[in-house]
Amino acid sequence: MRVVVQRSKEAQVTVDGRVVGRIGHGLMLLVGITHDDTEQDAKYVADKVAGLRIFEDEEGKMNLSVVDVGGAVLSVSQFTLYGDTRKGKRPNFMAAAKPDHALPLYERFNELLRGHGLVVETGAFGEMMGVSFTNWGPVTLIVDSRA
Repeated sequence: MRVVVQRSKEAQVTVDGRVVGRIGHGLMLLVGITHDDTEQDAKYVADKVAGLRIFEDEEGKMNLSVVDVGGAVLSVSQFTLYGDTRKGKRPNFMAAAKPDHALPLYERFNELLRGHGLVVETGAFGEMMGVSFTNWGPVTLIVDSRA
């Protein structure tokens, strides 16, 4: 499982011009799932994301997690995170999990984040989405259950 974590002041997802998910300050997540990801991968990544100390404390040091600051999460499925660009000009997406495997694991990942007390908004799995957010810092990290 691979997740791009972006600290955000605000974020939203639209489908057909309609807002389907919106948060204030917190984390914008792009979530990629591969064929052999399991609930263990989802748990590892959810625990890591919830605990990342990437928000400033009163001294201006990155010492606080999204849980600590009362932030929210906008989680967006993103199969293209498993795009292979090594050959040619067109990415190969063979490493991305098929929807019948990815969707239940994506939903479980979001449940695990909620288990940390986080408000989790989502995009619309498998839909063409418009994603907008303000990256705060900017702070962008990649969490990979295999790395």
